[in-house]
Amino acid sequence: MKKLITEREILALLQSGNTEFVVDKDMLITPLAADRIKISGIRLIKAGEQQKKDDENRVKRCFQTLAFGSDHTGFVVKNEIKVLLEKAGVMVTDIGCYNDQSCDYPDFAIKAAQKVQNKEVDGAVLFDATGIPSAITANKLKGIRAATAYNEFSAKSCRGHNNANVLVIGAKTLGIETIKGIVDVWLHTAFEGGRHQNRLDKIAKLEH
Repeated sequence: MKKLITEREILALLQSGNTEFVVDKDMLITPLAADRIKISGIRLIKAGEQQKKDDENRVKRCFQTLAFGSDHTGFVVKNEIKVLLEKAGVMVTDIGCYNDQSCDYPDFAIKAAQKVQNKEVDGAVLFDATGIPSAITANKLKGIRAATAYNEFSAKSCRGHNNANVLVIGAKTLGIETIKGIVDVWLHTAFEGGRHQNRLDKIAKLEH
């Protein structure tokens, strides 16, 4: 039986910020959904083409060395993800915090971002309660593009479109399995360049 794709599914796709929809031979798109796709400018991608594109972007890790930082709210999750990445061969520099006692997130966001800025590491991953304050802090430094990712799509987009060199995660807002998926996608997604670089160049001008 074919899966019926209705206008509701397309509207949900748009609300998530996605502008691409993967279709396969087992899908049946209703007329209303087809109209919504056309009006909204959604790009239809065949399932095989999407898999090929994902595989090309995930040939290798884009980051071999990382700085890890967190405040007390992200301490436990930071340590768990660090162990997983180190087992996978990623070199992780942990700049703190080193316990769950109350501390200030800017101290660690700044240290991690500075390591990226000084090219001591390829990128950085920060953990706090929501993923928002550390991103705000890190983005104050020139050349830093810190992005808060809340699912695998946002992780993929911030790398492919925004060339994010700092990933920020809300340790209190997401489950550990979701966080593992976000980190994995972020590590393996390459920057696409092209029109996206033109947009980043406009952002970079603000730093001068």
